[in-house]
Amino acid sequence: MTTLEPAVAADRPPGPRPPAKRNRRSWTGWGFIGPFVAVFALVFLAPIAYSIYLSLFRDQLIGGTQFVGLDNYTQALEDDRFWDSLIRVSLFLVVQVPIMLGIALLIALALDSGRLYGKDFFRITIFLPYAVPAVVATLMWGFMYGTRYGLVGDINDAFGVTLPDPLSADLVLASIGNIVTWEFVGYNMLIFYSALRVIPHSLYEAAEIDGAGQFRVITAIKLPAIRGALVIATIFSIIGSFQLFNEPNILRQLARNAITTDYTPNFYTYSLSFNGQQQNYSAAVAIIMGLITMVIAYIVQLRGMRKGA
Repeated sequence: MTTLEPAVAADRPPGPRPPAKRNRRSWTGWGFIGPFVAVFALVFLAPIAYSIYLSLFRDQLIGGTQFVGLDNYTQALEDDRFWDSLIRVSLFLVVQVPIMLGIALLIALALDSGRLYGKDFFRITIFLPYAVPAVVATLMWGFMYGTRYGLVGDINDAFGVTLPDPLSADLVLASIGNIVTWEFVGYNMLIFYSALRVIPHSLYEAAEIDGAGQFRVITAIKLPAIRGALVIATIFSIIGSFQLFNEPNILRQLARNAITTDYTPNFYTYSLSFNGQQQNYSAAVAIIMGLITMVIAYIVQLRGMRKGA
C-alpha cells in the first residue's frame, strides 16, 4: 500500500488554488469608498494643501514670489486687526449661540409636549426663515434697521421718538446676532425636535408611574436623551460663528462707519485676498482660523460627550 500511494497522488489532477478572499474583499471595499475618497480629496484635502502651500510664500516687490516659511503665520499672530476680529467674533459666539440654542430648545420642548395647538403650523413657520437665503435675510433686516427709510425710521416718525440706531458701531454686532438667530433658530429647533421624537415612550410611562411632573421629565429624561443633538448643534453653531461673513459683508453697504473690512476673521481674509492682493498672507490667516475652530469644536465635543458632565 505504501508503494502505491505516490502513484495515486501523481495521477490525481492538481486542484485549483483557493482564491485570495482576503485580498479580493479588501479591493471590493476600496471600490465602494473609492469615489468618495477621490471627491473628498479633490474638494477638501486639495484646497487645504494648496492653501498651506500658498501660506509659505510671499509676493515681494523685489524678487517676486519667494519662500518665507512660517513668516506669514508669525505676522498673523502679531496682527492687531486679526486679533480684534477674532475677539469680536468670539464675543458674538459667547452671547449669540446660547441665546439661539436656548430659544430653539424651548420651542422644541413646547412642540414635543403635545399641549401646543397647531404644532405643525408652528413648526413650519419657525423653520421657514432657514429657507430664506442669507443674502435676502440680511438685506431685509438691514432695510428694517434703517433710521431714514426703514422700520426704525418709520417708528421714529410715527411716534415722535428716537430709537437707537441698530446699525451704529455699538449695536451692529447685536443686530447681526439678531439676524443670525432669526435665520437658524428653526434649523436647530428641528434638530432638537427630531431627537425628542425618538425617545422611548416607556421612559415617559415610568415617569408617570413615579408621579414625576413636566419639569422633572424634562430635566431627567428629555435633556439627557438629546445630549448628542445639543452637542452637534453647539458645534455647528461654533463653526458658523467663526465663519461669519455674509451678514457683515452685506450690512457694510448700509453701515460703512460701523463695519470695517476686518470686522470678522473671514471678512478680513476676504479683504486681504481680493482687495489687498495678499493671497499668501490671507491663506495663513485662514489656516490659523481653521485650526482655532477645529480645536474649540473638538474640546466642546469631548466635554459634551463625557459621561457625567
